[in-house]
Amino acid sequence: MFVELKEISKRFGNFEATKKVSFSLEKGTLAALLGPSGSGKTTILRMIAGLETPDSGDIFLDGQSITRLEPSRRGIGFVFQNYALFRYMTVFENIAFGLKTQKTPRAKIKEKINELLSLIGLEDLAGRYPAQLSGGQKQRVAFARALAPNPRILLLDEPFAAIDAKVRRELRTWLRRMISLLKITSIFVTHDQSEAIEVADRIIVTNSGRVEQTGAPVELYRTPATPFVAQFIGESTVIRDYGRLVGFENAPRESECAVRPEFIRLYAQGEPIQLENTVQDGQIESLAFRGDVLQVTVSVRGFSLATGYSLERPPLAVGQTVKVMIYRVYAFKEGKAELVGNRLLANGGGGYNFQI
Repeated sequence: MFVELKEISKRFGNFEATKKVSFSLEKGTLAALLGPSGSGKTTILRMIAGLETPDSGDIFLDGQSITRLEPSRRGIGFVFQNYALFRYMTVFENIAFGLKTQKTPRAKIKEKINELLSLIGLEDLAGRYPAQLSGGQKQRVAFARALAPNPRILLLDEPFAAIDAKVRRELRTWLRRMISLLKITSIFVTHDQSEAIEVADRIIVTNSGRVEQTGAPVELYRTPATPFVAQFIGESTVIRDYGRLVGFENAPRESECAVRPEFIRLYAQGEPIQLENTVQDGQIESLAFRGDVLQVTVSVRGFSLATGYSLERPPLAVGQTVKVMIYRVYAFKEGKAELVGNRLLANGGGGYNFQI
């Protein structure tokens, strides 16, 4: 493994920022540290960079322990959330800063900067100052400055947080393309799950200073290992005592589960139902237009559940009674999340195949 953390712990006073954090990444991976505020993700990133020192545990980069190594000797590029550009330096001078520190020959510096300016698409802005740039342009300059000294690994702390939504989406695509092109191992911090899912090869989900689960975005979405991951990745509604739902009567009393929108099928009045014993009555609580679908909240046996509904199907109205089928849920038991299917579909579905 190229990056490896082994039981890294860090305390600030009485606060445990990280608790025996362990994970590993192969070379060339683009990974996201994903979690809510205070979950330890930025502390992990700063310890890899050498900006914080772990109280215990080891950090390895390409097989070498860097736990006690000075930040300047780790070969790490760091992109800060607020860009941290030198405001009295031009774009060219900002990108060249690390190369000058390394005492790189002037001709080599010029060649490298021109190459990076071309890479980030800002060749015509080399003489501008940070105040003359947009947020997206500043972030590209910060990215190029971190890459200039040829780091072994690139770290990015919430790189899109200070940018408006439209530019943020464009930069996500751009960053993914650049890192794929350069094949540089990269780790970025984010609390935005859609950002992590869209950009990263692997996601490390953190919660309360611990790693809940590590895996590819699709893996985490389809097979969450814990209740936290089941709720945090994707959209879901958590309900208690779900044994009241048709097809889940065998669930233990007071047990909890997460229901994803795509686990629910609504049938409007007059629509044919192939397996009538699997549905229950529901009442539409709210409708919200979301482009090609309606976002629907439906009340079922006292639970308010969210799902989507195609505009191509019969219209719905608030207060309308509908039939509701729930295919499956993520059941919570002893700190684990398990996919549980509707027993009536498994036993009495007559071979009917429901794919989510």
